[in-house]
Formats: sequence, structure tokens, C-alpha cells
Amino acid sequence: MKRLFFLVLQVPFWVFAQIPTQPLPPIADPFAHTFSIVARDSTTGEVGVAVQSHWFSVGSIVSWAEAGVGAIATQSFVNASFGPKGLAMLKAGLTAQEAADKLIRDDAGRDFRQLAIVDAKGNVAVYTGAKCVAEAGHVKGKGYSVQANMMLTDQVPRAMSRAYEASAGMPLAERMMAALEAAQGVGGDARGQQSAAMLVVRQTASNEPWKDKTVDLRVEDHPQAVSEMRRLLTVFRAYERMNNGDLAVEQGDEEGALREYGAAMTAFPENVEMQFWTAVSLANAGRMQQALPMFKKVFSKEPNWVAMTKRIVPSGILTVSSGDLQRILSVATTK
Repeated sequence: MKRLFFLVLQVPFWVFAQIPTQPLPPIADPFAHTFSIVARDSTTGEVGVAVQSHWFSVGSIVSWAEAGVGAIATQSFVNASFGPKGLAMLKAGLTAQEAADKLIRDDAGRDFRQLAIVDAKGNVAVYTGAKCVAEAGHVKGKGYSVQANMMLTDQVPRAMSRAYEASAGMPLAERMMAALEAAQGVGGDARGQQSAAMLVVRQTASNEPWKDKTVDLRVEDHPQAVSEMRRLLTVFRAYERMNNGDLAVEQGDEEGALREYGAAMTAFPENVEMQFWTAVSLANAGRMQQALPMFKKVFSKEPNWVAMTKRIVPSGILTVSSGDLQRILSVATTK
């Protein structure tokens, strides 16, 4: 009995000897082992952040940006407060480096964090904690930073940096997209893909905050998240042209509407709605010979567009004569 009691007493000392001296981050901290980029466009002044991870809805915790302020990526064992706190510090006048230094200094879990900040002036700060899971690292460039942890290889940050710099002259969103694709091309996250996000904001804030985000896209759960983000960015650009076409319609600019809707349809040719509005613009411009085959194609794919065609006449969106309206509607019944 005495021997058993002695052994029991020894167990706690053995257990305590195995506990790391550096405390683990709080259990409430979410994981987001990932690769990301923060960047500022020196031409437009836009700032942005893009990220991919094998973790659900990575954009909801990693990516933060505010027009006229900056962009932040907080990842690894995520301290989500780094996002809003960091933006508040930048807004108060701290540089990217000053904000990053303060956030890291005040965080007991700093060894497990990865943080990148770009401010509205293009100043960049990046930090990779000593206990981030390998392969982990970052590359800091002029006006941007790329960072990654738990990667399949150590090539990810360098590949992202090369891709971003090689795409100079393209819009910021496309440059960040190239960086994400480059990361995946050299192995990416060791666990695979799941979610991605991209956020771009304007150089200065306006009184119309709904206009301050120029790109805001998320892939919440997809086995090929990087490819899906590329697809969404392509669709987004097409719908930008659609929005321009709608504005042209409001202003009575038939040729402008035709130009914008046509560009959208060229970018995303399988989209039926884009085909429809291009046909409407052609009809409004008096180019019925071009419009009718397009209407027929749309109606054959989705008959509900016939009803839609009738509804947009009273609102003045389709401005054809009653005779031309009947010609349009008649193609729905011809083979």
C-alpha cells in the first residue's frame, strides 16, 4: 500500500514536467492556418486583403479592411480582435508597424499568431510567431505582404510575392488573385482547400459607405476554393459591366447600355440574364435584326423571360413600338 501511494504521488510531478513553459493561446481562439496577402495599389490607392484556408468561412475572421484606413490579415491561432483594434489604431494615426507592434506586445498568445497590416499610405508590417505551425513564413514587399502557415512546402510566400509583382498594372483584386493561385500552385495549405475571401476598399472613405467596398467576395465552403474565387471574380467583373449598363438605361444612353451589357455577355456568355439585357438594349437601339435571335435564345432557355419582357414595357425599360414588341414575343413560339 505504501508503494502504491508513493507512485500516485509521483504522477503529478511527471505530468507537470511535460507542460510547455509557454502558455497555449486561449481555447476560444479559432484556427485559420492559411495563406493571405494584404496590399495597396499605388495607382488607385485602394487597399485589400485576400485569403484561403482549409477552414470554414475564413473571411469572417481573417480579413479586415476599411476605406481610407488600411487592411489587415490576422491568422494562425486567430486573435480576431486584431482586425477591429488594428483598424481603430490606424484610424487614430498609428502606422502599420506601430499598430502591429502594439497588438503583438499586448497579446499573451503572440507566439502562435500571424499578422499582416497595410495602411492607407502603403506602409506594411508583418509578424509570424515562433510557434506558428510549419511551414510558416512571410515576404514583405513594397506596399504589400504575403504570409502563410501550415503550408505543404516553404515555397508559398515566395511564390505569392513573385506572382503579385509580376502582375503589376492589373487591378488590385486580380493581382491578389494571382497571388492566391500561385500559393496553391506550389502546394498551398497542407490540409487542402475549403474557403477563401477577398476584400478591396477605396482610397478614401465617403459619405456613402456602401460604395467604399469595391470588391467583397467569399467562398465559404468549397473543395476548390481558389478556383471558385477566380470564377466569382470573373462573374463579379461581368456584373460590374451589367451595373454600368443599368445606369446607362436610367440615363437614356442606349448605346452605352448596349456597350456595357455586351461586354458583360462576352465575359460571361452562358449567363441568360446578360443575354436578355443585351437583347433589350439592341431592341431599344432599333437593331431588331440582332435582338430577335438573342431573345429567341433566351426564351428557349427560360420561358419566364417572356413574362419579364412584357413587364418592362410599362416601366419604360423596353422602349419599342407595339409592333416590335409583338415581333419579340412571337419568337417565343417559333421553332
